[in-house]
Amino acid sequence: MKIKILLGLAGISAAFLMSGCGEPRAYGKVDNTPYPTQECRQQLSRGTEIDHSQKIDKIVVYKKKRKLYAYRNGKKIYEFRISLGKNGDKGNKIQAGDYRTPEGSYCIVRKKCDPRLYRSLMISYPNAADKARAKAKGVKTGGYITIHGQPKWNADGHADRYTLAHDWTEGCMAVSNKAMTALWRAVHNGVKIDIHA
Repeated sequence: MKIKILLGLAGISAAFLMSGCGEPRAYGKVDNTPYPTQECRQQLSRGTEIDHSQKIDKIVVYKKKRKLYAYRNGKKIYEFRISLGKNGDKGNKIQAGDYRTPEGSYCIVRKKCDPRLYRSLMISYPNAADKARAKAKGVKTGGYITIHGQPKWNADGHADRYTLAHDWTEGCMAVSNKAMTALWRAVHNGVKIDIHA
């Protein structure tokens, strides 16, 4: 397969072009092949996507470390590598289109069966502090910040080593699909998430 051959080449960093939390690109061509979402949506509608024995109550992200930790009753259950917004090292998110990942205290407000990026957990950005900061600067906060999985061309995780070593989202936090599956089963709406620099 062409993708697998190219992944083995030394010029791997030049092979991938990705943009946004919602329009991944591979090898210069948009991958329009969607993830199937019907079963996922049915599970969400019935509330059967959660494994109650695996539920977590808090997520903590450290941007500088590129790490996401999930906790239950103060005990760390999961630790995952993440990718950030393309300007992930340039501080807190200030406005729409700055490609920064926000910092602050939020919660998970929605689960989405995403045909482009596997699955996603939407966070409650912007919070009151984000809105006040943007208003003071006369800019729009932006929104729809999520924790999401990988683009379809990396559904099997063969390129995780590359995608998780580079920041490529518009401000979201990307994890491997394996990590997203674990979070999907463990997270319910209302779970708190603290994002640190």
